[in-house]
Amino acid sequence: MTRGKNDNYYAILMAGGVGSRFWPSSKASNPKQFIDILGVGESLFQMTFKRLSRLIPTENILVLTNKNYVDRIKEQVPLIRDEQIVPEPEMRNTAPSILLGALKIRKMNTDARIVVAPCDHWIQQEDEFLDVLETAFESLKNEDRLLTLGVEPDSPNTGYGYIEFDKWDTGNIKKVKKFTEKPDLEKAERFLEAGNYVWNAGIFIWSADFIVQNFKQHLPEMYAIFEKGFDSLNTEKEDDFLKENYAKSDNISIDYGIMEKARDVYVIPVSFGWNDLGTWTSVQKELSKDENGNTVINSRLEAEDAENNIISIFSGKIVALKGLSDYIIVEDENVLMIVPKSDEQEIKKLRERVMKKYGNDLG
Repeated sequence: MTRGKNDNYYAILMAGGVGSRFWPSSKASNPKQFIDILGVGESLFQMTFKRLSRLIPTENILVLTNKNYVDRIKEQVPLIRDEQIVPEPEMRNTAPSILLGALKIRKMNTDARIVVAPCDHWIQQEDEFLDVLETAFESLKNEDRLLTLGVEPDSPNTGYGYIEFDKWDTGNIKKVKKFTEKPDLEKAERFLEAGNYVWNAGIFIWSADFIVQNFKQHLPEMYAIFEKGFDSLNTEKEDDFLKENYAKSDNISIDYGIMEKARDVYVIPVSFGWNDLGTWTSVQKELSKDENGNTVINSRLEAEDAENNIISIFSGKIVALKGLSDYIIVEDENVLMIVPKSDEQEIKKLRERVMKKYGNDLG
């Protein structure tokens, strides 16, 4: 489908995370968003940039990232210009980076409408996603509000935050009543039964001017830090200003800092095949399995009495298994990890132990 692009449409891609739950494939030196974690020939970052470029002019896409990933970004998407990459001097959570991106964009275009999106999520039905995004952008022409996308839940998942919306709101865009952090199973089951809760996908849409107004109101100290350097933004003086001032901002998320405090917050419930790919088992849901439920990424498998395993091998070598089921087996150049699926949440701790004993370069 060919879409008409709008010069007032902008995007902020959040590309600074480490992806430690995907260790050892994902390391600080080469994190999840920049590797072909699905074995499809493209990284998640490349897929995200390509997807948004169908609606948003490529020159209007800013990439907020760690300074160590600048070269990798340019290597993966060569058409990105230097001025589109915004390296953070240090990691300070999502609120400071989003404010910085919004101020830079507002300085370029006072009529700008922005989508803020992670670059390590999987979206199966891209046309449906872009239709929703266009609807959200168009709605901002008539009304100032902060929009987020909420994924209609298909299970009482305890790994996501939830958004409660007004059940009596009959429109496609619904007023948000409350944000809830990751609930326990009993609460998640109640949310599903209620029918007016969606998963928080971490995708936001707003006008540049209105989100800046909300920072001024709800995070005034952070706003003051960046506002004093407004003249330096998008100039050769920007780097020096950020090196001197960026670390002064609070280490706080956009959810805590703005979304849970603001009044004009709305959600669009969606069902376009979204997966945040937060764990190896979530990746397995998007990939094919053999007759025994094994998922093999970048490798070949010979198995006997082995079921429901996830195998991701850096070198593409043949893996032979016997009598091993429900395991995650991941290899990179220097590390081989074998962990029961039931202990998946322990991968981050295992990574830390390996780094402490054998060196930080392994994490």
